[in-house]
Amino acid sequence: MGEERAGGAVHLLCLAASSGVPLFCRSSRGGAPARQQLPFSVIGSLNGVHMFGQNLEVQLSSARTEDTTVVWKSFHDSITLIVLSSEAGTSELRLERLLQMVFGAMVLLVGLEELTSIRNVERLKKELRASYRLIDSFLGDSELIGDLTQHVDCVIPPDGSLLQEALSGFQEAAGTAFVSLVVSGRVVAATEGWWRLGTPEAVLLPWMVGSLPPQAARDYPVYLPHGSPTVPHRLLTLTLLPGLELCLLCGPRPPLSQLDPQLLERWWQPLLEPLRACLPLGPRALPDGVSLHPDILGLLLLHLELKRCIFTVELAGDKEPSPEQRRRLLRHFYTLVTTTHFPPGPGEKVEDTVHQAQLPRACYLVLGTEEPGTGCRLVALQLGLRRLLLLLSPQSPTHGLRSLATHTLHALIPLL
Repeated sequence: MGEERAGGAVHLLCLAASSGVPLFCRSSRGGAPARQQLPFSVIGSLNGVHMFGQNLEVQLSSARTEDTTVVWKSFHDSITLIVLSSEAGTSELRLERLLQMVFGAMVLLVGLEELTSIRNVERLKKELRASYRLIDSFLGDSELIGDLTQHVDCVIPPDGSLLQEALSGFQEAAGTAFVSLVVSGRVVAATEGWWRLGTPEAVLLPWMVGSLPPQAARDYPVYLPHGSPTVPHRLLTLTLLPGLELCLLCGPRPPLSQLDPQLLERWWQPLLEPLRACLPLGPRALPDGVSLHPDILGLLLLHLELKRCIFTVELAGDKEPSPEQRRRLLRHFYTLVTTTHFPPGPGEKVEDTVHQAQLPRACYLVLGTEEPGTGCRLVALQLGLRRLLLLLSPQSPTHGLRSLATHTLHALIPLL
């Protein structure tokens, strides 16, 4: 749960599984992209030990040294991804899910067939460059958390019903069932069709839109890793306000030119003020009308069945720790409670009924001392299909953590 090691780095390697030829290498240091590449001898050794294990029918999935964690994962016996992290507190769960997101991003922008039937390595290398920006955003310090939770990052607009009504009407006029509003990579509102998208595309599409440079309109070919990995669809984006984009997923029709200014004005001009109210929701995620306890520095609320989440660390002004440290603490705490304490989500296996009966519903962690006014408090609570994680100020007494979390969860249930 400590802070990142000075100079902590993440290196991501992608290789053709059969030949061991490197397809790309991406790196970050201190949460920012880095040009430093691993020596070819290191890449060869990491891939060689993995292939050696496979030849002996031994699956090498992870390894740890004194200061580095390494995770290997093969996809479709065609692509091998390897990630090395020297960041403090890095868990295998975080790195495993990172590799799943990276492969999903590769399928999203290149298609599964190109990755499973590699005919020309040099051409594939060039095609994969289109995924670098998205992949680099997973390696950095993102304000989002869907890469780790595999839930869609959402915000709660103050006028959600008005936006939902406009989306339904616009969907019929545009001729596609898959429409959403996205602010800073987070979904504000979406049609039923969009919410039915599977994992990982439900997380990847808004994340990608948030990672792209601003543009008035886009017509982007994408594959859906779960729903349509070999046949491309079109992702159309239209900027309604700076930072707020309307996203449509469709086939050959409608052409981008059909979504003319008159159609946009008809559905969205009357909602200019509700749309403007969505802009500050990027970092905060919750509207101003939601009142929470002043000790709450950050929160993560997950709906385990809907696969949606609300994540924010913008709740207590300029108090310490910094927003970057708060995000890191909540990410580490999520990993801890997911791997150690809490029951699996819907559809996941529980080992035995005895273990199931002993699963906890709440836990807390105190960083620093338990004396009031020092360290930080983290508390997690699960109620039905919802799981809430809170980061609390040092002033919050440990004996009141569960009560505060329960009260907060009940206040947030109507929102998600």
